Amino acid sequence: MSSILQVQGLTKRFGGLTAVKSMGFDVGRGEIVGILGPNGAGKTTLFNLLTGFIRPDEGSVLFGGTNLAGRSPTQIVNLGLARTFQLCRPFVGMSVLENVMVACYSPRGAATREKPAQRALRMLEHVGLAHRAHSAAELLSYGDQRRLEIARALATDPQLLLLDEPFAGLGSSEIEPLSALIRALHQQQGLSILIIEHKLREFMQLVQRVVAMDFGELIAVGDAQDIVRHPKVVQAYIGTTEAELATA
Repeated sequence: MSSILQVQGLTKRFGGLTAVKSMGFDVGRGEIVGILGPNGAGKTTLFNLLTGFIRPDEGSVLFGGTNLAGRSPTQIVNLGLARTFQLCRPFVGMSVLENVMVACYSPRGAATREKPAQRALRMLEHVGLAHRAHSAAELLSYGDQRRLEIARALATDPQLLLLDEPFAGLGSSEIEPLSALIRALHQQQGLSILIIEHKLREFMQLVQRVVAMDFGELIAVGDAQDIVRHPKVVQAYIGTTEAELATA
C-alpha cells in the first residue's frame, strides 16, 4: 500500500515545552488510522502541524509526495487534505446549504465543475442532512453540526480527511450513526482518514491501525487489537488496566 501521508521527525516547542517530539508515522492510501493518547498527549497539536495552523520547529510532512512545510491551511486544503475541529464552528447567520457552499468555491471544489448549490446539496445527502439544507446552521443539534463539519470538509474534494474527536459531546444514540457514516466514507469512497477520538470502543471499531502517543512522543504503532495490550499504551492511561482500556 502506497502512503498518502508521511510524517518524519515532526517536532514543535512552545517555550520550554516540547508539545510534539520527533513524531514519525505514515497513512496509506485508502487506510483509516487512529491517533491515540491521553489528554495532553499532543494529538490536536499534531493535527495543527499537519494542516498548517502552526509551523513545526523540525521535521517534515509529505502529502502525496508534496512537502507541506511553510504552506498555509488554505494551500494545504487545496492540495486535498481537509480537517474537522474539536469545536464545531458553523457560519452563523447562514443556512446549512450555504455553509457547505462556501467550501464548494475552493479551488478543488470548483474544479469538479458542479454548480456550488448542487454540490453542496450532494454533500449534505452524503451525511444525512439534506432535509435540513435551508435551516439556520446554528440551530442544528450538536450531532448534526458534526455532520455539517464533515460535509463542509468533503466539499473541498479531499484525498485525506482528518477528524478531530468527531464523537465529542455526542450521546450514545448519536455516536453509532456517525460512526457508520465515517465507515461508509472510508469503504464506499475509498477516502483515507486520520482520526483522533477519546471514545475508545467506537475508535477501535473504526480504525485499521493506531498511532499511540504520550507527552508528544510516539510510543507505539500497530493494529488496534495489539495496541490496547501494548505496555506503554496501558501505562500512558494511568490507573487504567488493560481490560478497562480494551472495553472503555
